[in-house]
Formats: sequence, C-alpha cells, structure tokens
Amino acid sequence: MEDGARNWEEMEKDCLVVIFSKLGIEDLTVSVPFVCHSWYAATRDPLSWKILGFISCNFMPWGSLAKRFAAQYQVSRVSFSSFFKLAVCSSGGLATELRFPDTASMEDLILASKECPRLRILALPRLTMEDEERIPRLMAKWKELERLEIHSKPSNFVHLAAEIAQNCRYIHELVMPGSSIKKEDAQAIVNFLPKLKSLDLSRSYLRKEELLTIAEGCRELERLIAKNCIGFELDEEITRKASRITLFQHDGSKTKDDVTFELDECDEQYVTVI
Repeated sequence: MEDGARNWEEMEKDCLVVIFSKLGIEDLTVSVPFVCHSWYAATRDPLSWKILGFISCNFMPWGSLAKRFAAQYQVSRVSFSSFFKLAVCSSGGLATELRFPDTASMEDLILASKECPRLRILALPRLTMEDEERIPRLMAKWKELERLEIHSKPSNFVHLAAEIAQNCRYIHELVMPGSSIKKEDAQAIVNFLPKLKSLDLSRSYLRKEELLTIAEGCRELERLIAKNCIGFELDEEITRKASRITLFQHDGSKTKDDVTFELDECDEQYVTVI
C-alpha cells in the first residue's frame, strides 16, 4: 500500500459499525459483508442493524435485492418474511427504526413486536381491516416509540390512539396522510395525543372544524402539515388559531374538489385517490 493511503480493512471495528449503521439494508446484506473479514465482522454487530428500512427494497424474484441475495447466499429465492427474520435476528433487539414495505404480513409485525422492543420510529405497511383490529394490542410492546407512520387512518383509529396514549408515553410525531379525519378522530388526537409536536395529515379530507379542534387542542404542536387537503381553505380564523404553531403547511388545500361541489363527507377510497 502506498504511503498515506487509507487501509479501510484496518479501520477500528467501532468506526465501521457507525458507518455501516447508516447504510441501507441491501448494502448491509449483499455488499459490505463480502468485502473483507473485518467488514464482515462489523456487519455481525447488532449496532450495525439499528435502522431497518425495507420500503425501497424489491423482494420480487427479478428485483435487485432478491437476485443478489440469492446469488451471494446460494439460495433459490428469498421472501420478505425470511429476509426480515434474518435482519431482526442480526439486530439483536437493538433496532430503533423500522419501516415495513407493503408486502409485510401481520406475522412480520408480531415478530417485530416481540423482537424489536426499542423502536423509536415505526412505519407500518398498508393494513387490511382485519389486521387493523390487531394493531392496537401490539402498541404495548413499543414503549419507547416516538414516531408512528401510517399510510392512512385505520378504521379503529380512536381505539389505536387510546392504546398509544396508554403505552407509548414518548410519542410526539404522527404521520397519517391520505386520511378521512372525522370529528371523533380529531377529538381522539386531542384527548389521547395532546403532546404531539408534529402531525402530518397531508392529502386528507380535513374540514375546518376538525383542523381547528386539533390546532387548539394540541398545545405543544410545532409542526402541522395539512397540504393538499380537501375540506378547508386558509382564512383569518385558521391563521389566528394556528399562529402559535412554528410550521403550518397548508399549500393546495381547498374546501371543494375539482368537480366544484362541496364535500361534507369523504370515504377512504376518495382520500386514497387524492
């Protein structure tokens, strides 16, 4: 090796672990471990697996990750569930961030509730109505949760909010775009999650009444994202009551849809489209 050149293989393991903990799942499984012995050893440290992000991973047989994994580990195919078990095992219970792809099953969520108790950030997959009923019971397992991301409001949101309030005392961020926010939902946010600092309801059906309920009731809100919503337009009252919120984004929100009739109710199918 030339004088002054860096020998990455000789880097301290602790330094490698810090670097590898910032890599994506694909690099961590099919690239880095095969560079050299020291890099392989660093990937075996659970701290390298604190962030488990699967949203951008393609587990279809023709996907990059599936093909590379099958080639490197000499297996015929890999499913998300089997890959997820490997990642969870590698994390040793130290994972702090978990983002599920839509291909995740309820069994995967149950495994995460048992083996990933230190999660601070959780992004749920799209859920069936049957699966939605089981989610509130899982919240008791994630005592340290700070941020929850949901594709859209589950049908049992009031129950879910109550379980979050009871079990996740550190929660301060909720991302729930594309939702139909009704009176009882807004009230549940205020009653059960009054200490939220960040709330994202972009692309939702959100009437002025529910918006004001949230803005007035969640006194610690610092960030309220209500962009491209149907149900309200910014006016003097909203401006006044949301003035204490550091960041209030409402771009693209309007009281009417593009067909020029007012909406007084909205189903989940409509919200998904917008």
